[in-house]
Parts: sequence; structure tokens; C-alpha cells
Amino acid sequence: MYVRDTMTVNPYCINKDTKVSVALDIMNQNEFHRLPVVDSKGKLIGLITEGTITESSPSKATSLSIHELNYLLSKTPVEDIMIKNVKTISPDAWLEEAAALMRAHSIGCLPVVENDKVIGIITDNDIFDAFVNLLGYNVKGSRYVVNIEEDTYGLMYKISKCFADRKINITNISTYYGPRSIEIIIIAKDDNTEEMKNVLIEAGFDVISAESRN
Repeated sequence: MYVRDTMTVNPYCINKDTKVSVALDIMNQNEFHRLPVVDSKGKLIGLITEGTITESSPSKATSLSIHELNYLLSKTPVEDIMIKNVKTISPDAWLEEAAALMRAHSIGCLPVVENDKVIGIITDNDIFDAFVNLLGYNVKGSRYVVNIEEDTYGLMYKISKCFADRKINITNISTYYGPRSIEIIIIAKDDNTEEMKNVLIEAGFDVISAESRN
């Protein structure tokens, strides 16, 4: 899966002269948490987030009134507080590359840049949605978890054949490599979970979970 398949296309962008109060209004009205800052040609020059605004605002311990604080925010351009060294990613990068980059730098989003222009934005919520989709969480059917001690040649074929021989469609399959064993998670379109569980057991597989998702 590529970044371009998951990102938000053509995100709302602002320029460096936009006042912080205006940026906050845009985020609140549209339920955004961050806004790319671009120049007149659409080239990324910074990023403004709710976090950067909070960090740059006077603390509650100051003597500023709410009116004085609002006045300050209405006069401050985002250029003064925006993140300038912004991590970005290409739309043709793998989704897991985006996840690893966000994890490595403890950030919640990546502007997606192509030909020096912002064409999208991908967030940690987009990664979560893709993860849920890959695991088939919302797919109706049955979920099987098969435990194996060692990944061997032809293993996936043998598991898939158990379903194919009974004309049962597998919609999702994923592998989790744990510290002591490997778990294979299968989501299938069948309505007799107990029978299919027994088929897998008879084929020599250790089925640690089998449940209907209808």
C-alpha cells in the first residue's frame, strides 16, 4: 500500500503571513490538528500544529487577560512559531515507511510532497485506519488465528488450500512475529467457524482462536 492510497488529498494550506488566531479558527472549524504552510508557489516552508501554538502561547501563570492573549494571537504570523524543519514523504513511498518515519521522529503527521509541492498529508489516524483495514477488522465473516513455531516453505499455500478446497474465500491474511512464536491471522467468508477450525486442526495446524465476525 502506498502513501498516496491513504493520504488526505489537497490538504488545506496557509501562507506564512496568516495570523495564528486565523490558523486556530481554520483548525477548529474543520477539525484539523495541523496545517502545512506554503509559499506563493505551493512549496512547503513550514507546519503549524495545535501543539506548536500551545507551546508558543503565554502560560496560564502570566498576567495576560484573555483579551490580551487573543490580541497577541491575532497579531502574530504563523511564520514566527511554525515548525520549519518539516519531515515529508513522497506519495509513492510505502505506507510502512511513513509509519516508521513518524515513529522514529515522534510526530503525528507527514506532508506529502511531489515536485516540491504539497499534494497531501498523512497522519497517524490514517495509519491506524490502514492497519484496521489490512487486518480486516470490519469485514464480516470468521477470524482464525493459527500459531506456528517456525515459518516454513509452502506454509501459506497449505493454509490457503484448506479454505480453497471448501470454496471459502479468504479476504485478509496477516502475520504477527512474536517473541516466541508466529501467529497467522485469517479472515474468511464462511458461516461455519467450528467446522473450518476442525479442518485446520486435522491438517496439523495449532488453531488458538476461531470466532464468527457476522
